[in-house]
Amino acid sequence: MTHGIPARLSARDIGYRIGNREVLSSVTLELGDGDLVALLGANGAGKTTLLRILLGLQKPSAGIVYLEQRPLSTYRRKAIGQRIAYVPQGHVPVFPYLTRQIVELGRLPDSVTGRAVTPDDRRLAVAAMERLSIGHLADRPYTQLSGGERQSVLIARALAQGAQTLILDEPATGLDFGQQLRLTAVLRSLADDGYCIMATTHDPIRARTAFDRAIMLHRGQILIDGPTNEVINEAAIRKLYDIGVGQVLPGILSQP
Repeated sequence: MTHGIPARLSARDIGYRIGNREVLSSVTLELGDGDLVALLGANGAGKTTLLRILLGLQKPSAGIVYLEQRPLSTYRRKAIGQRIAYVPQGHVPVFPYLTRQIVELGRLPDSVTGRAVTPDDRRLAVAAMERLSIGHLADRPYTQLSGGERQSVLIARALAQGAQTLILDEPATGLDFGQQLRLTAVLRSLADDGYCIMATTHDPIRARTAFDRAIMLHRGQILIDGPTNEVINEAAIRKLYDIGVGQVLPGILSQP
């Protein structure tokens, strides 16, 4: 929640249709400085569509997205990239770029211009890698890194971009337990420094332990939006994922 502080990124009555199918309906949310938010929902709930709309990559059928109290649609693509960074699920590119080159790409949100990387770009990229404690990986091929290391590189790229709002898609996918803990510590540190962070996750237990707030998307509508320790419970999870009463849930989700 924004606690009275103007929202950094917000959506008002967002709707999205594909033909006669309503993908999103009346979605309203606010993300502010220091927010650490998990976006939960079953496959097909509309999470990816919502992310794309918040990133300005897709136009809603109804409603408005605001970035820093201004309609997102009024920003140029470069200006959006300077304010919102997207961190995809870990991937391995075809070419063995060095880690520092991947991070430096964050300095080129308008890369179609083809401008060269400047000394200032390199300085900011180095600072981002140091923030993620991956400076020692700078000259290693990105393709040779572990899943956890690659995820840290993608976050460093987002930081180098200079954006204060980070949107992550399933950032813990493929990470072992230790890597998940380190990722949680990084996201917590960034939120403590005022970054606005929202990440999708399929794991309600992880959402409850690693995030402050949960937004639950059910069949294109927000089912619940609130503190994770209050709203992630058995009743909510059964409804969110259409789980019958006969199926046993993990103990942590059975707590009130």
